[in-house]
Amino acid sequence: MISEKFSDLRTVVAAQIDAFPDHKKFLDRRLRDLNEAEFQALDELASHIVKLTGNRLPIFAEDYAWLCAEQLSEELFFRRNGHYRLSTFKDAYEQVYSNKEYMTRYMNGLLMTQLWWSNHTGVMQYYRSEFLAQNPERYTHLEIGPGHGLFLYFAAGDPRASSVTGWDISEASIALTREALLTLGIEALPNLELQDFFKAPTARFDSVVFSEVLEHMENPQDALRVIRPLLTENGRLFLNMPINSPAPDHLFNADSPDELKKFVEDAGYTVERSCYLPATNQSLEMSLRKKMTISCVFVLRRA
Repeated sequence: MISEKFSDLRTVVAAQIDAFPDHKKFLDRRLRDLNEAEFQALDELASHIVKLTGNRLPIFAEDYAWLCAEQLSEELFFRRNGHYRLSTFKDAYEQVYSNKEYMTRYMNGLLMTQLWWSNHTGVMQYYRSEFLAQNPERYTHLEIGPGHGLFLYFAAGDPRASSVTGWDISEASIALTREALLTLGIEALPNLELQDFFKAPTARFDSVVFSEVLEHMENPQDALRVIRPLLTENGRLFLNMPINSPAPDHLFNADSPDELKKFVEDAGYTVERSCYLPATNQSLEMSLRKKMTISCVFVLRRA
């Protein structure tokens, strides 16, 4: 199914099937209808994952299999009860964030989803083509919660960016992001800063990224209102949040993309463009009807 010229993708697929044989059917459906350009994009992502994981690729593949089992448990709760299992940051901290072993496996698994979950792959491509590529020359860039570092990597490698900054509230997370960027070959590292954005920093940026963070927040609209003053007059915010997407540490949900769009607009933003991406092997129509996972991407300006 995969051409030999896409060697990194072949390597990662083989490792994943070896660690999670029951997932082969899912991956076959994920890959079978892709065109040449889509395979090329996946192979590029796979090359980054090969670098980041090194000889630990089998461990990351196993942790992805573990994550799928965790997600299934959360999905069953969501379907039976109509809401996420957790509702407070205190609960998320006690059950997830304070458990180093759990968080390591969780983050390892999430890295692999950039390949296997088409909505995650689609978000990355949209970010690069419809957000970063549309930024002005000499733009200033901020990512809040850079995590695995891939989004920040593409900004740091953009010669049109005059400065690139990453903020996080965790020293450990900053260290992991720095290590990932070095592994990916970034020579001029972004400014990686220990910063709680709720403490009203005075900096301004042309380009701000807030990706897969809002759903982890107990008071998400407060976060959007705090981010708004960080934008320059013509600055843009890249907001990515999955809806109807239960996970071990997800707190905030919206029933539909339209509901999330109104929520964002009520926080003081104008939607410049948007993109709604269903989960792997699902249609958007079915996902809307059955309230299944949809990654909602908005490019926003201050209203």
